[in-house]
Amino acid sequence: MKLLGIDYGSKKIGLAVSDGLIAQPLGVVHGKSWQKEIQNLCQFEKIDKIIVGISEGETAHKTLEFVNLLHTLVLVPTETWDETGTTQEATKGMILAGKKRSRRKKIEDAIAAAFILQSYIDSKG
Repeated sequence: MKLLGIDYGSKKIGLAVSDGLIAQPLGVVHGKSWQKEIQNLCQFEKIDKIIVGISEGETAHKTLEFVNLLHTLVLVPTETWDETGTTQEATKGMILAGKKRSRRKKIEDAIAAAFILQSYIDSKG
């Protein structure tokens, strides 16, 4: 089963993919281009399911609005998954790996998406 993990943010969206075993960061999309990019990605990668990270409070409300919009764009089953602490975990891992701050800021959302997706995969295994 091919999975797409999403770390949603109002300014940028982190993406990760998996064949069902190991999540791999894919990249970050910005602005309104995310709609076409995610549509193309789902078609090109033959995505079977999308996992969207969700937190609490106002951010959760905005994430659910994103998920509802996503449903109108792609015909792929979508599930939300607790993302608490994933961005912090991603940042910590990149610091330990010696990544410079400028590089971390560019990829941290994709790494967070991979953490979200891997957590989902691990819970099903």
